[in-house]
Amino acid sequence: MRKMVAKEEMSLLSFLTGCGYSKKKVKQLVKHRAVLVSCMTVKRHDHGLLPGDEIVIKTEKEMSEEGHQCPGLEIVYEDEDVIVINKPARLLTIATEKEKIKTAYYKLTAYLRERTRSNEQRIFIVHRLDRDTSGLLVFAKTETAQQTLQENWQSVDKKYAAIVEGIPKEKSGQVSSHLRESKSLRVYSVSGNDEDGRFSVTNFEVLKEGNDCALLNINLETGRKNQIRVHMADIGHPVVGDKKYGAKTDPLGRLALHAYYLAFDHPTMGKRLEFQIKMPGKFNTLFSKKAEDEVGGTKKS
Repeated sequence: MRKMVAKEEMSLLSFLTGCGYSKKKVKQLVKHRAVLVSCMTVKRHDHGLLPGDEIVIKTEKEMSEEGHQCPGLEIVYEDEDVIVINKPARLLTIATEKEKIKTAYYKLTAYLRERTRSNEQRIFIVHRLDRDTSGLLVFAKTETAQQTLQENWQSVDKKYAAIVEGIPKEKSGQVSSHLRESKSLRVYSVSGNDEDGRFSVTNFEVLKEGNDCALLNINLETGRKNQIRVHMADIGHPVVGDKKYGAKTDPLGRLALHAYYLAFDHPTMGKRLEFQIKMPGKFNTLFSKKAEDEVGGTKKS
């Protein structure tokens, strides 16, 4: 960050060119909202300065860091093709008939349009997280990137931290069934003969045991709607706070399910991108030792 003070009345362009910036550079800085005058972002290169005005020029690093800030959302990673966020619980991924605005899709679109100052800016859905599930969620920034990611989604690695009621007898295992969704939007397991059922596989491992609850590491082989929640209920250990699927307790005031790990091949560069974030702090309150020690800390690569 560079700070300067105007000593006489003149235009911003004249002031900055007098400080060694080219006219082209000044216009670029203004266009990218990197210039502040008296703590206010300047939108015109011919902005008039008064004696005593403080002019601040933000560095590229500072602008990059600010580019990863979106009100109500944490942006974990962003480039020209993809954007990965840490979605909070109780926020929809995309709109429903009843809710159009309080969604990750709406917030990100509004943020990117404001940042680029273009109503043409769009993002594209790649996958979803349930409203009450928090964690890593990726969107594409072009239709080509969306198509490539979805076509190769079977190679994506997804891991979740879940706190379930009770302690499973088996410390690790696999749950598989065919899942079907009812007209009331409730998902349930059906026999393999049901033509509408979709085969689903969930692997789990007990990481930590608490007071009549357990922290599980869950690795999905398929990604169906409500899959983890249904499969945990099927084995008699519903996710804490999941009243929809039989949970009787809600000590955290939210569904205890968090998508903490995501790895996928970049849609244009081919490089494997890997992300790992911490669990919500509330999760640790149910265990004597910090549960995050079991699932790892923040990781980006």
